[in-house]
Amino acid sequence: MSDASVTSDFLHTLTERGYLHQCSDLAGLDQKALSGDLKAYVGYDCTGPSLHVGHLLSIMMLHWMQKTGGKPIVLMGGGTTRVGDPSGKDETRKVLTLEQIEANKDSLKDTFSRFLDFGDSGTGAIMVDNAEWLTKLNYIDFLRDVGRHFSVNRMLSMDSVKMRIDREQELSFLEFNYMCLQSYDFVELNRRFGCSLQMGGSDQWGNIVTGVDLGRRMGTSQLYALTCPLITTASGAKMGKTASGAVWLKADMMQPYGYWQFWRNTEDADVGRFLRLFTLLGLDEIARLERLGGAEINEAKKVLATEATALLHGREAADIASETARKTFEDGAVSDDLPTVSIAAAELTAGVGVLAAFVRAGLVGSTGEARRQVKGGGLKVNDATVSDERATLSEADIAEGGAIKLSLGRKKHVLLRPD
Repeated sequence: MSDASVTSDFLHTLTERGYLHQCSDLAGLDQKALSGDLKAYVGYDCTGPSLHVGHLLSIMMLHWMQKTGGKPIVLMGGGTTRVGDPSGKDETRKVLTLEQIEANKDSLKDTFSRFLDFGDSGTGAIMVDNAEWLTKLNYIDFLRDVGRHFSVNRMLSMDSVKMRIDREQELSFLEFNYMCLQSYDFVELNRRFGCSLQMGGSDQWGNIVTGVDLGRRMGTSQLYALTCPLITTASGAKMGKTASGAVWLKADMMQPYGYWQFWRNTEDADVGRFLRLFTLLGLDEIARLERLGGAEINEAKKVLATEATALLHGREAADIASETARKTFEDGAVSDDLPTVSIAAAELTAGVGVLAAFVRAGLVGSTGEARRQVKGGGLKVNDATVSDERATLSEADIAEGGAIKLSLGRKKHVLLRPD
């Protein structure tokens, strides 16, 4: 989408950096942003203790909105998490206890502070929980005052619902109500905070525009919907999925070095796009890096990795991760800053199967996968290729530095350290 038709800094930035995918009323939203009174929200359910890299795009949109004069609202789904969003899901989501939801909510809060300023200024971000109003709703009143505005015919046509029905996969009545609650969130945020824009991934488009429509029917001021694209890599893979699982945004679930390595492994064709979406670098500098060819593109990947890691984990952690990678790949050293997994000294004394050790280190998902890697020469212990799947690790394998270095391919390393 061209940015020639927009004049606000907010939409200009989103367009030129590649965030803008769909908008319910581009001209109207542009004027709202120019007025200096734009407040927007993105909702995040509390289904786990950490967000993953798939959430970064919407967080970055909130960041740029704040930088261009808007006020971001982070909506925590303490209420909607009790229901479960069916969007993109093949089966009913596990119902969590209230204690689990609260613990997850508390765990998520720190991530947002890395990207947003929660100060007291006019553009200071705020965080609210939809449990504040959803848990107080009277079911009969909600059906009468809100539910009457929803068309079941239209709800059945939504992708999130239609996909499950077409596949003959169960969709609970609980999940079917999710879009009603999400739409009502938009109305409530407008009434409480003057919020006029909801943003999210393109898989949320149906839910978001339903909220815009509900606001019109319930007499709110004009509401707007805006989505970002769902990111896939140049090879067509879903961005953020790795062989070992999701790329988490909390350091205790994915250490800064592993996060840095994720970005360093970006495909050549994606470097420029990811620099625009996931770093704060200026567009001129990104254009320069994007022009690098041949082996020089690896330098651009290192910049991407360091800048993306600095945003989430801080500059010091990013520089340490970068230096760890340099020592590991360029000097062949065993760095203490590599991800570390502890193992009882007594276990090493008795001997630990090499396949089980790689599973414990998180480098492979199962002993079967480890066995396949051995056959392909993909596993190394202290930089020596593992050729015998029945081999064991013992105290004799502890290298200089007091740990055993386990490697999957050339780019994934973990230290197995006795405690």
